[in-house]
Amino acid sequence: MSRTINLSSEELFTKMWDSYSKITPSANEIKEYFISKGEEVINDHVALRTLNDSRINIEKVSQLLLELGYVEGGEYHFTEKKLYAKHFYHPTENHPKVFISELLVEEFSVGLQERMRKIISEIDFTKITPLTLLTGGRLWDTPSYETYDMLSKESEYAAWFYLYGYTPNHFTIDVNKLNGFKTLEEVNNSLLESNYTLNTSGGLIKGSKEVYLEQSSTMADKNTYTFIEGEREVPSCFYEFAYRYPLESGELFGGFVAASANKIFESTNLN
Repeated sequence: MSRTINLSSEELFTKMWDSYSKITPSANEIKEYFISKGEEVINDHVALRTLNDSRINIEKVSQLLLELGYVEGGEYHFTEKKLYAKHFYHPTENHPKVFISELLVEEFSVGLQERMRKIISEIDFTKITPLTLLTGGRLWDTPSYETYDMLSKESEYAAWFYLYGYTPNHFTIDVNKLNGFKTLEEVNNSLLESNYTLNTSGGLIKGSKEVYLEQSSTMADKNTYTFIEGEREVPSCFYEFAYRYPLESGELFGGFVAASANKIFESTNLN
């Protein structure tokens, strides 16, 4: 892997937002909606997806973050979806957390494993930098709708990754930093009144005060994607909203709740 280019955390997250918002028009709309109400929109965390292949796994995707001073936070297991994840945070600077998950490829069918190996074989690793694995999008040939459809029947996560690769899967508004909205429920109601579709899997709000974190999200935008076979409308990315509660120490909870994240993943489901 090539050497890291020199950039700041702020520049990194700007590049990540640019990559993400290009295929998520509603994210720009929602951000501007809150700004129009006098809010400063602060990002709680960004999420990325990858595979557990040693050339592109969480350790590789997080390389640039570690160089920028980030450290590992918690780790998370998603048995049903066959995923593993870690989150990373900056201990001294007020930067967004980063949640990186990876597909446990060997736990799937031989057919899916073969498709994932083919994807990886098409990556030109001589041109990959640590920045590429945070903002580079798809690093392989034009997808086939037939393959996408096959993958989606077994793993929505794999199908999404096949189309978008290293595009941030979602950004997250820090509801604690909003002035005119005191609860996540108020945020949700405002978005529903503005005709945005929210993820209802596990309820509009995932989590609770008891686990120190509440989360909600839009459903992914629909994106016109150019496959080998032609254009089809498929889900792209979504926007999340997080409200954190204080621990007994008084410090806000800084991790994630696997049961809630499991439902947030479903924001990119086909239906």
